[in-house]
Amino acid sequence: MLQRLVHLLPPRVRAFLRRIPVLVALYRWLRRGKLSRDRYIFAVLALLAVVLGLGAVESQRWSPSGALVLTLLGGGLLLRVRTLAVLLGVVAVMVAYDAWRAPSSTGPGIVATLAVTGVLAVTLARTRQQLGVMGLRGDSMLLELRDRLRSQGEMPALPGGWDTQVVMLQAGGSSFGGDFVVSALHDGVLEVALVDVSGKGTDAGTRALMLSGAFGGLLGSVPTERFLPSCNSYLHRQKWDEGFVTAVHVVIELETGEYTVESAGHPPVVQFDAGSGTWQVSPAKGVVLGVIPDLAATPERGRLRPGDALLLYTDGLVESPGSDLDAGIDRLLGEAERLVPNGFRKGARELVELMAAERDDDCALILIWRT
Repeated sequence: MLQRLVHLLPPRVRAFLRRIPVLVALYRWLRRGKLSRDRYIFAVLALLAVVLGLGAVESQRWSPSGALVLTLLGGGLLLRVRTLAVLLGVVAVMVAYDAWRAPSSTGPGIVATLAVTGVLAVTLARTRQQLGVMGLRGDSMLLELRDRLRSQGEMPALPGGWDTQVVMLQAGGSSFGGDFVVSALHDGVLEVALVDVSGKGTDAGTRALMLSGAFGGLLGSVPTERFLPSCNSYLHRQKWDEGFVTAVHVVIELETGEYTVESAGHPPVVQFDAGSGTWQVSPAKGVVLGVIPDLAATPERGRLRPGDALLLYTDGLVESPGSDLDAGIDRLLGEAERLVPNGFRKGARELVELMAAERDDDCALILIWRT
């Protein structure tokens, strides 16, 4: 394959290339042993760099020296660091050749652009090599993880007479955030946990990705009263040095509407009472997860009647630096009053977007209501 590519070049070009020791050494190196994928891609990019470099001498219009940037970008995406370093050498030789044969084709701006692109390409290649993936596979893996996190946050289909709405917004428009939802429906019992990992955006997203799988596996697999203690034990074994995790766990008997709420340092759950038209704040409290070895959460019990609703949310909706948490909750409930006449489903996203507009934090809200 390599020999065929070389023979495609004009005889004058091949004769000239044989007078460059670096290129001759590279040609011999490529012909040794089996041509692996990395070496094959390098051969193509190196040949492209040579063609662009020689073409820049003949015609700046059709092959400018700046086009060598394309080979560097391709090397950063597809080559390993050591092979990329060799490609950088090839590009440097062609830039020097262009500067010698056609000084007007290689100015300080082009050299600076190629140097910056080379540094970025090396950084990109080093990061991907540490991950053990090449090309765009690392990005596609993150997208798959993001989609799994989103699908895991979808509520199960509920029987007639019940409905839910989940709204999540990440800080800065990121695809990853520190808030996530896990839920399970079994034997007429709905379990929902809303978890908030400290931090925001991508910084907290990596831990949230790991915890969502662990907490999702525990939900429905352990007795309901053991869910938060089991999550706490898992986090305590991780021995993380940074951040904390809060969570609220709700268990609802769909046939009767009776529910229990357990909190681990999370903002209080709020119940809408259709009979009185008021929002009642749950007193359930607790210690954040992962701080103490033995977590003893005190459940708060209640009942949802037709028209009633439960509102779960993270502190990103109600907490602001320098302001009182209770004031933020009061404002949230004041805005939530508009949900009742318009319907819970229509107003939930509008409520989150309104409250999140004043804060740069991950925000999540869950509404569960009985029709």
